[in-house]
Amino acid sequence: MISRRFFLRGAAVLGCSAAAHPLLSTVTLAATPGDRRLVVIILRGAMDGLDIVQPYGDPLLAQMRPDLAVGPQNGAADLDGFFALHPAMADLMPLWAAGELAFTHAVSTPYRDKRSHFDGQDMLEAGTGMDVPVAMIRDGWLNRLLQSMPGARAETAYSVGADELPVLAGAAPAMAWAPDAWLNLSGQGRALLEHVYHDDALFREAAAEAMTITDTRAAEMLAAQDMMAPAMQATGAGALQKADALAQFAASRLREETRIAAFSLTGWDTHRGQAGAIRGPAARLASMILTLKQGLGPEWGKTLVLAMTEFGRTARQNGSRGTDHGTGGAMVMAGGALRGGRVYGRWPGLAEADLYAGRDLMPTADIRAYAGWALAGMFGADRALLEGTIFLGLDLGDDPKFLL
Repeated sequence: MISRRFFLRGAAVLGCSAAAHPLLSTVTLAATPGDRRLVVIILRGAMDGLDIVQPYGDPLLAQMRPDLAVGPQNGAADLDGFFALHPAMADLMPLWAAGELAFTHAVSTPYRDKRSHFDGQDMLEAGTGMDVPVAMIRDGWLNRLLQSMPGARAETAYSVGADELPVLAGAAPAMAWAPDAWLNLSGQGRALLEHVYHDDALFREAAAEAMTITDTRAAEMLAAQDMMAPAMQATGAGALQKADALAQFAASRLREETRIAAFSLTGWDTHRGQAGAIRGPAARLASMILTLKQGLGPEWGKTLVLAMTEFGRTARQNGSRGTDHGTGGAMVMAGGALRGGRVYGRWPGLAEADLYAGRDLMPTADIRAYAGWALAGMFGADRALLEGTIFLGLDLGDDPKFLL
């Protein structure tokens, strides 16, 4: 049967400008043997770990960032007497108290100095080091994990208008999903489709139905946007709802056969006015984690969430009261499978001699090592596989023992 949905998928393949609605991000899913769940969230734009997990116990932080309020005295939630959590993520504190939230500080990929978002994200998702050109890598580290797991198979899902995440791309079966889509066609485009399918009754009817529904839904969306715009602009509710929808869908699949889910969260590039700019993505990340916990129910106890970014930001604020592209940063971890309630990693300090290149937080650990130990603990991947295949050239080092 040729349906409107089939027509939409075909139109997307033909390049007819199918736009994902209401979300622009995909959720990528895979089913693997075993009972543990892993969620990887790629934080695109370089999250400022020094703002999200504030080392307020280091007196140099406040000196370096006079316009960025830090510490419990400015509304941050105290974690351990040295680190504090950004106020926009304070809703996560019950998870911290329950041992279901943790952080890793002063981590990075091996990417250095050029500070390109695209290159940094490519390296993060490919899982490579500087000695292996990312352009030569055709799959992501999560997909290489799947390739090594007997019985791994794709979960049924749909992708409209967006590709799967590179971290899960590769030869192993995995599917991408995005919410329903509508056609966004110009008058010429419509005329072309009508001409192409004029003599094909089945496709002609499916196309007509799709475009009729498109017109109706577009009008409804525009009207709703006009009515809700002031509230959306004031609260960021629209973006928050979109983020929660991704997490809700991921949780619904993880309750069933899916064992690995990956999606992304943008908005972390805070060059200007960081005090206000970072609140939105920070609140969305916190809400995503809480939505996953609620949606997973008892399966949360078998779940680990890793929220990773391509690199950190400068230790000092810039002239626009923001921060620029840096090196060392932080990773957010959550879930019932986590030994939480602590900040992992070795703190390097913020003294001039302790900074990387005199400007950035010095990385003291490879973020891939934490991801590697997660794969070892969650799915039984051995050290040789992790260091030689999944994360090319990685030295895992000692187990940080952040899993139960």
